[in-house]
Amino acid sequence: MKENPIRSAPGIPMLLGLFLVLLFGAYLILNGIRMGAPTFIVGGLLINVVAFVSLFGLYMVEPNQTAVLSLFGKYVGTVRDNGLRWNNPFFAKKKVSGRVRNFESGKLKVNELDGSPIEIAAVIVWQVVDSAEAVYNVDDYETFVHIQTESALRAMATSYPYDQHEEGQLALRSHAAEISKHLAQELTERLADAGVAVLDARISHLAYAPEIAQAMLQRQQANAIIAARTRIVAGAVGMVEMALAELQKNGVVHLDEERKAQMVSNLLVVLCGERSTQPIVNAGTLY
Repeated sequence: MKENPIRSAPGIPMLLGLFLVLLFGAYLILNGIRMGAPTFIVGGLLINVVAFVSLFGLYMVEPNQTAVLSLFGKYVGTVRDNGLRWNNPFFAKKKVSGRVRNFESGKLKVNELDGSPIEIAAVIVWQVVDSAEAVYNVDDYETFVHIQTESALRAMATSYPYDQHEEGQLALRSHAAEISKHLAQELTERLADAGVAVLDARISHLAYAPEIAQAMLQRQQANAIIAARTRIVAGAVGMVEMALAELQKNGVVHLDEERKAQMVSNLLVVLCGERSTQPIVNAGTLY
């Protein structure tokens, strides 16, 4: 089922014309009663009945709105012209909004790729682009969008880990743009049959489930501490190597292996310690 554009008559001229026809029918009826002419009376009544029924062909189409027309269950076409319009009064008319709309899913509790329970929600920006498919391919396109959004969000959340554990691995928390693009593609495929286009899809809420949130926070803190310590040790080793190389190059002092080891130990303690060290000044001999 694809949308078929159909033309419609301007509503205001039709309204004025039908009003004049009603006046003419009333004029015939009054003259028929006054002159005692049944033909005029019957003709006036028929004209008024036709004009009155034709009034039901008038309908309003607002900006960014379409009217889907059907005749006794058969799809006739879609009117996209705005304002007061007129078509066959026996056409059934269903209005479909073409405005851009957004929908925020509720917080869903799912298991991510590693099996940890998380809470996730998303905001979807969507728009009806084919009114015929939206009306006739699904029972209720708004409900269809909501259900398919939650289904796609669950499927997407189980395909990625919450945190990145390997280099180059996509994760829900660290790769928001890639995850949003995947979600939008998944929704576009699911909603194509309903005549709905997905304009944007983004995660609005992401967190570990309350029962494991504290444990995961401690793990994240531990990972952060390990990463910081690794960087500090790497920097300290580089500084010690540079200090020994400069002393040897400039010939400031000559150290044997034992003294070098002691110096390295002292420098690493100073550079890697969390608290400031208290130096001891050696006022005696070199050794």
